[in-house]
Amino acid sequence: MRILCLTNLYPNPYQPHRAPFNRQRLRLMNEQHPTRVIAPIAWTNEFRARWAGARPLPSGRQVTLDGMIINHPRYYFPPRGFRGWYGRCFLGSVAGVFRRVVNEFRPDIVYTPWAYPDGWAAVQLARRVGLPVVLHVLGSDIRLLDRYPSKRGGTTEAVRTADGVVAVSQELAGRLRDLGVAPNKIRVIFDGVDSFVFHPGSCIKARTQVGVSGPGAVILFVGNLVHVKGVDTLLAACHQLRSSGLEFQVVVVGQGPLAPALRDLVGRLGLSGSIRFTGSLPQGDLPDWYRAANVLVLPSRSEGVPNVLLEASACGTPWVATSVGGIPEIAHLGASRVVPPDNPGLLAEAIRETLTTPPLRPATGPRSLTDAVAELAEFLESVLHANLDGVQVGGSW
Repeated sequence: MRILCLTNLYPNPYQPHRAPFNRQRLRLMNEQHPTRVIAPIAWTNEFRARWAGARPLPSGRQVTLDGMIINHPRYYFPPRGFRGWYGRCFLGSVAGVFRRVVNEFRPDIVYTPWAYPDGWAAVQLARRVGLPVVLHVLGSDIRLLDRYPSKRGGTTEAVRTADGVVAVSQELAGRLRDLGVAPNKIRVIFDGVDSFVFHPGSCIKARTQVGVSGPGAVILFVGNLVHVKGVDTLLAACHQLRSSGLEFQVVVVGQGPLAPALRDLVGRLGLSGSIRFTGSLPQGDLPDWYRAANVLVLPSRSEGVPNVLLEASACGTPWVATSVGGIPEIAHLGASRVVPPDNPGLLAEAIRETLTTPPLRPATGPRSLTDAVAELAEFLESVLHANLDGVQVGGSW
């Protein structure tokens, strides 16, 4: 089976740490099934990187990563508005590269993580060449439609017309059914963790490795600095903890548009000496941060099944998270406490309880990433076989 992946969620020379979970998944997929990736780069991200001095992409905007050929067309769209047009903008930006890659690579199936605009464009392009397409919905692409109603039409059309849809949780599968997706098209596949990378280890050694010292507990956040991740709620909870006399330091791993506002909030809350922003870090650095932490906190307002919670669980790190999306479905895999979103008081209480009385570590943790990818490949093959009868697969443009 030859797989063509079309997604914006993949590393590129300007964002080398983008979507590491997709990089891991596709790297393993390529070991069994030849895989080619088209990963568009938003023109706004490329402009900012070039303005900051980054070098231009190679001629042809094509690179090789993990043994796969990656094409990086430039994705043009009107910023800060007209979200309902993003699907057409995405399609127009990638259509030429898609046509060329189909003729060169001769894929059997198109696979796209993220529903809109990526998934909508993938369905349109795949239909032109008689290829089946499977979408992989991850959480906010489905759960935040009420916040971005202009995306609802394109998202609904994408998931209804795709040949198969992977959901990362039962909660997300229920939302797909509510959108009118036929139940027999949906497969729930829980993500896994690379146990060779994420596993328990020495806290003292990890703290030396990452440069953490001093008294007090280490509270860790890992994620994008965007509204949906609720970092402001974490900072408000930490303000309450500091007011009660608890000694701690918070490490915020990640980057995003809210970074300046969050740094300002740290100052207003009087936490400047207790918060460390590291920016985005390579995936290989995260295990030591998990092992160095007393607790990982993820105060999100919306999620699918967060990989950071699975990774922390695999490293034996206790975690506190909000009861949104598929998080309650994986709470039994780690030493966890779950609280409602947007409640700094309850979040502070759960953090304090976890620091003073850590939950017991379960006997079994997350599944392996290899098993998760094998199940995904099996689903792709089943969709492909179901579409072979009377369908011209891998045809010319």
